[in-house]
Amino acid sequence: MLKGLIGKKIGMTQIFDEQGVAYTVTLIEAGPCYVTQVRMPEKEGYSAVQLGFGEANPKRLTSGQLGHLKANEISPVRYLREFRAKNHELKVGDKVTVADAFAVGERVDVIGVSKGKGFAGVVKRYHFHGMNATHGTSDRNRAPGSSGAGTTPGRVYKGHRNSGHMGVDRVTAQNIKVVMVDAERNLLAINGAVPGGKGSLVMIKEARKQ
Repeated sequence: MLKGLIGKKIGMTQIFDEQGVAYTVTLIEAGPCYVTQVRMPEKEGYSAVQLGFGEANPKRLTSGQLGHLKANEISPVRYLREFRAKNHELKVGDKVTVADAFAVGERVDVIGVSKGKGFAGVVKRYHFHGMNATHGTSDRNRAPGSSGAGTTPGRVYKGHRNSGHMGVDRVTAQNIKVVMVDAERNLLAINGAVPGGKGSLVMIKEARKQ
């Protein structure tokens, strides 16, 4: 079966196991998802499954998206994401639920877009130490310091860490344990935090590093 789902982050809470140990968990509304396309090695050169998640108003979709879904006789969905999968028996139109994909105790990777922090300095963005808080330092406590050499090379190297926009990056939280699976409410409880704010879209996959 396919070990992957699209979901929506609901928020964080804590749950207790049978021994009374508290787990800080993130609740995710995972699925149900529908198979919108199956990619085959003979045709596309690789094996993958495209899933659709969330209801959508047809007026908010492009003609290309509507044509793609209509050709496969699938009702309009808001999000489409692709998951690499080799051994599966899924067909276009199949429904994938949280109970089909994951079980308690499994390890997963969760991919999301991190919260935006706006324009940030180097201390917040890259954890620079900052200057001395004494010995005459008055206005350079959180300054980045030198940006490079002098005449040679006469420029700042690409990738140099500096102030700038922070957040809104694709982030993967790896090897997180599944604590609870609620098939009736399509809920997945994952130990710890995952990227993104409440209501943000996430992708849940089988962990690559176990």
